[in-house]
Amino acid sequence: VSNGICALPATPIADTVKLADADNQVIETIPRNGLHTAQTPQGFMLSDILSAHKKAAQNPEIEFTDDAAVAEHAGMNVCLTLGDRANYKITTQQDLDMAEVDLAPQQTIPDIRTGSGYDVHTLGPGDEIILCGVKIPHDQSLQGHSDADVGLHALTDALLGTIGAGDIGVHFPPSDPKWKGASSDQFLEHAIKMVAAEGGTITNLDVTIICEAPKITPHRDLMRQSIANLAQLDISRISVKATTNEKIGFIGRGEGIAALASATVYFGTIK
Repeated sequence: VSNGICALPATPIADTVKLADADNQVIETIPRNGLHTAQTPQGFMLSDILSAHKKAAQNPEIEFTDDAAVAEHAGMNVCLTLGDRANYKITTQQDLDMAEVDLAPQQTIPDIRTGSGYDVHTLGPGDEIILCGVKIPHDQSLQGHSDADVGLHALTDALLGTIGAGDIGVHFPPSDPKWKGASSDQFLEHAIKMVAAEGGTITNLDVTIICEAPKITPHRDLMRQSIANLAQLDISRISVKATTNEKIGFIGRGEGIAALASATVYFGTIK
């Protein structure tokens, strides 16, 4: 009997092993202690494995599934060495499909898009201003076809920008009497739904209000919460800031209020 050595890479079986009959009925559960799955390449001394194959050829009734089995039949010492689970055998189409996925270049970049928005409305007669969905007492009101909420209008445009869907005027034309005096939360909700339909996840909304009056700070958190409720986001993902125009231009003269906004949306990855 040859004392040649065969080096056989193998991995311990982690799955439960079932023995079934011809009708796929389980006969028994086989203890997996000591069981391994054999891999390739397998190593032999050429003269030893050649002799083993010649011996195996004399026994055509025996089925050999790998060279190590041929070596075992010839009485060679088969020594296991730890294999790698990633070195799986390709036998079926599913195996080939998995291998193609594993070997394909995995160069992906996150598809994170940022949109920006801007809106401005004049001030006129009235006793309150609506900014980011919050009513603020004031000696004037913003003038517009809808409720003239520059904060939500700018945010709506920013979100539409992340999916290349035009601007607020495309979706809610001021020439349409349907939107006369409409609450601007409808516009923002529409943009949010469009982004979601495209597979986007909103991660941050940021608004800057530009005005000389009223003071925004006392109402900042109410505005953030209003936007967070509409977007179904944690308030930590909503930012509302304010600045004056240093008495410069129409905003500095108190003739209007403007808003800048940005939206950050995650759309998965790009291969």
